[in-house]
Amino acid sequence: MTMSVMRDPAAAGRFGAFGGRFVPESLVPACEALEEAFREAWADPAFRGQLDMFRTVYAGRPTALTPAWNLSAELGITLLLKREDLAHTGSHKINNVLGQALLARRMGKTRLIAETGAGQHGVATATAAALFGLRATVYMGERDIERQALNVFRMTLLGAEVVPVTSGSRTLKDATNEALRQWVAAVEDTHFCLGSVAGPHPYPWMVREFQRVIGEEARRQCAAELSTGVPDVVVACVGGGSNAAGTFAGFVGTGARLVGVEAAGGAAMTHGTPGIVHGSRSMVLQDDEGQIAEAQSIAAGLDYPGIGPEHAQLGAAGRAEYQTVTDGEVLTAVRRLARAEGIICALESAHAVAWVLRAAGTDELPHGSTVLLTLSGRGDKDMIQLSDMAALTGGPA
Repeated sequence: MTMSVMRDPAAAGRFGAFGGRFVPESLVPACEALEEAFREAWADPAFRGQLDMFRTVYAGRPTALTPAWNLSAELGITLLLKREDLAHTGSHKINNVLGQALLARRMGKTRLIAETGAGQHGVATATAAALFGLRATVYMGERDIERQALNVFRMTLLGAEVVPVTSGSRTLKDATNEALRQWVAAVEDTHFCLGSVAGPHPYPWMVREFQRVIGEEARRQCAAELSTGVPDVVVACVGGGSNAAGTFAGFVGTGARLVGVEAAGGAAMTHGTPGIVHGSRSMVLQDDEGQIAEAQSIAAGLDYPGIGPEHAQLGAAGRAEYQTVTDGEVLTAVRRLARAEGIICALESAHAVAWVLRAAGTDELPHGSTVLLTLSGRGDKDMIQLSDMAALTGGPA
């Protein structure tokens, strides 16, 4: 199915009814300058070539497409794993951050600020800042700092300042709020390195373009691996949704079914309504008065009350579907993948695995189906959290 989706947004940064730029007047010039700089850079073969070089020799692309041989046999499907967990820093976040850091340097900025939930985007930002000689400040909710202590240490080891955010739910939403506030006061020398396909235009589009390398690689790899050339189903976890957007971009023009998997306690596509969060209009968890509701997830990276506006458009257009899984299903998925394939994935990625485990052999995912699943990150960061849970429950996660 080919639809008019996942193309460059309209002039106002709209994806159908979603997207746009809803920011304080003081930030409009910064967003406009960023859009102009990105359009120029993305059309410049020298910039694209430099980014490709860093992705290859520094980040380790292309990442592998690994058959899940044992789970495939157990489930009666062909399951292929796109291994973003093997990229430098342990997740897909490095794809976007390398692009934004190069762009910031091209714009003459000397400092990066970023928000982070699970810490993977913060680690990637600190990594790129060290590589390119930039200063870095990462805003992280106090609650996420507690459950992602390893990544906090990694960021500080890399030279970044990690600033705890104590307002609100003390999670990703509040970290993003604080980073946006700080950007207002520091736009002259600072670039806000947003980590997902969210925020005001041009961020949803720009981040998708930096992440589309996942889908383009996977499309070529599937063409070589599968007799049909294209999988029946393409699945990825979704919070803001950058790994899913990058993956879907490679397959949106094919007949593959696109499935995004949200946390049951943070399912903006499933339980949300249209609203504005962090500078764009999308599907948002909110109460009857329009106040942003608190999301809940075992995975810090999916503990977010909204979803990227392009995902909202994909859902509204019927080109992608969005499912939910519970925390219990996620823990089972982590254990099942680890013991079947010797791969410990991030809690975020395990949401996609959990849906496949539940759906396989049903009408949702019949026997014989071919499935591409993006493993967005590795589970090292979650070991303390998982071991604490194991102590409480009396056994392994």
